[in-house]
Amino acid sequence: MKIHSIGLTLTALMTLSTSQAFADTKIIHVGELLAVPGEAPVKNQTIIVEDQRIVGIRDGFANPDDFEGDVTLIDLKDKFVLPGLMDMHVHLQFEMGPANDRDTLKMSSQLMQMRSLQYAMNTLLAGFTTVRDVGSSPQEMYAMRDAINKGWIDGPRIIAAGGVGITGGHADISGVSPELMTVWTSPNVCNGPYDCRRAARNVIKYGADLIKITSTGGVMTDRKTGTGQQMEMDELKEIVLAAERMGRKVASHAHGEDGIIAALKAGVASIEHGTYTGPKAIKLFKKTGAYLVPTLLAGATVKHAATHSDFMSDAIKAKAIRVGTDMMDNFGRIVKAGVKIAYGTDSGISKHGTNAQEAVLMVDAGMTEMNVIKSATINAADLIDMSASIGTIEAGKFADIIAVDNSPLKDIKELLDVDFVMKGGKVYKH
Repeated sequence: MKIHSIGLTLTALMTLSTSQAFADTKIIHVGELLAVPGEAPVKNQTIIVEDQRIVGIRDGFANPDDFEGDVTLIDLKDKFVLPGLMDMHVHLQFEMGPANDRDTLKMSSQLMQMRSLQYAMNTLLAGFTTVRDVGSSPQEMYAMRDAINKGWIDGPRIIAAGGVGITGGHADISGVSPELMTVWTSPNVCNGPYDCRRAARNVIKYGADLIKITSTGGVMTDRKTGTGQQMEMDELKEIVLAAERMGRKVASHAHGEDGIIAALKAGVASIEHGTYTGPKAIKLFKKTGAYLVPTLLAGATVKHAATHSDFMSDAIKAKAIRVGTDMMDNFGRIVKAGVKIAYGTDSGISKHGTNAQEAVLMVDAGMTEMNVIKSATINAADLIDMSASIGTIEAGKFADIIAVDNSPLKDIKELLDVDFVMKGGKVYKH
């Protein structure tokens, strides 16, 4: 009996060892493949995925019987396949609407976190496999980021920012009673260069992947403080320097050209919105290599809300109508000038899961379909320093893959209806 027991144990161990020797292999037959945005798509390809990563691409449709172990065949022979899209400006913890004030007062941070999981999945199922969240309650967002990375929960890959703002600026609390302002003011609201240096270090200490600042006023601040420059040059420089010392980039919300210029001179990696980018700012964009994250969808959304609803204050409405109009008008000129663009929507202002509507607006404003897709893949990956892992469908990279019925290079609206979503080798929609 003892020998028989040992024999069973050895057999079980051999079986386990054999099963572990083979990776989780998926063979994807593709009708038309845009593997590297900017290059021409090719037809009749096979993508080979093992575990989380792409291990190869072959011409023609490979036979699954040619591979060892268990193989899953995914048939996308009637689809157009491209890399997972990325949104560089989202706020996963809320959606703009008439209930925002009530939710802020009544919703617990735990319940807010549960809702943000839903918003994150809406985003992933829309084909956006990586996002940069640039303004949320930080510890909850860092927790969701880490839980997704560990595989405990599902959602898009999250690059999470910590925010630094100045007293009374766009990143400071507004629109509530003085008592609540006192309670809700962030410890990372600062004044003067050295206090802002402290705040920058503080957000990194608590887990930020990057720092988000607000060099100008903003539309959703409930004060008549405009959209021009608010942070001073010495404050901007100290934040960027503190971030650089600790290996972090800085993204700056900026509408007015004075604030755009100041942020670019300070060395930020990206300008968010960039509504009033003019000739001087364009020269600095091209000199520094910084990206513009345009968020045209946010402009269109706030303009519509200002003219078709009554939950905005008069101060917000006035800014929304002006900025929403000017943002779209100026974008085409910025693109023609050769400024680098990284895709971003400001989702949270717009509904999560509608992120691809930004692509339609970008094309309407004069950007080519290929360059829009490149902005949401290759450019976005470069902005977050992940070009070696994501942004294209190539061997060695994470298997972030989406599919649509027809070529978005011919009609960008195809991205509004994504039929297949794989992130890190796991299928979420098919």
